[in-house]
Amino acid sequence: MTQTTTIAAGIDTAKHKLDVAIDGCPQRWTFANDGDGIAELIRLMCRRKVTRIGIEATGGYEREALTRLRRADFAVVLLQPIQVRAFATFQLCRAKSDSIDAALIAACVAYRESVRQPPDPRLQPLCDRLTFIEQIEEDIARNKVRLEHAHNADQRRLLKADIDRLTKRRTTMIAKLSAAVDRHHDLAQRRDLVASIAGIGPRTALAMIIRMPELGHVSREQAACLAGVAPFVHDSGKRKGERHIAGGRGRLRKSVYSAALPAAFFHNPQLKALYQRMKTAGKPHKVIMTACVRKLVIFANTVLARGTPWNHASAPA
Repeated sequence: MTQTTTIAAGIDTAKHKLDVAIDGCPQRWTFANDGDGIAELIRLMCRRKVTRIGIEATGGYEREALTRLRRADFAVVLLQPIQVRAFATFQLCRAKSDSIDAALIAACVAYRESVRQPPDPRLQPLCDRLTFIEQIEEDIARNKVRLEHAHNADQRRLLKADIDRLTKRRTTMIAKLSAAVDRHHDLAQRRDLVASIAGIGPRTALAMIIRMPELGHVSREQAACLAGVAPFVHDSGKRKGERHIAGGRGRLRKSVYSAALPAAFFHNPQLKALYQRMKTAGKPHKVIMTACVRKLVIFANTVLARGTPWNHASAPA
């Protein structure tokens, strides 16, 4: 049998603590989820000669440990909760605790043959700014719904004032985010290439280059999967199931959908033709719009792969 020299560790993250296990080792450790605790964790990983570390995404509580472990030159795999749950099912493990989860994460990453390159460290601060903008947009949308149902004059005045204030803040924050991207020539160039696509404005272009750095380096099918707009087959034997989209990056998909709607009616010739063609074929509006979002993602992937602005005549079908 082939022997492996990979020593894998798993970290189950909570707000205040980190539960740690090393694959094949019965001992368990717990560290505080702060600077001192993470420093102790790194020293343990060095003493135990750990070469690969798995950590589960936990709403941002894993971010400091993830960053500092990568900075210490460890190969770190960020696992989604669905991956850990699936591996637990595969292992027929019904029990659940923080230390058990840490052991499962360690065993899971020990199976992996390779580790992806860590993400560009410049993107996380930009992503945080973009998330704040999206939260402002959600607040604006909620206030507009409240305004529709408000009949009291004072309430309507307050809601309108809140909407105006949030709209100005959104505009300011988008300008600041764009200026932050301008400080990085390669990111600014990628943004401008995406923004050259008819129907994609500056706000959507920012979302696409920040939330999907893989664009331009993956196939069109992979790009659609990452955005969550790839229809997955559901066939078995003679049964032919319906195709449905699933997974992907929800915030990115929402941003592109907001651009695809006006693009399919006014701004993008290919999307307009696609919408009319599918409508004539009797497809529902929601299915057509999903196809339009997928098309915009493919356009963005293409212009970034080619390194040239969008051209309607040479756009992919």
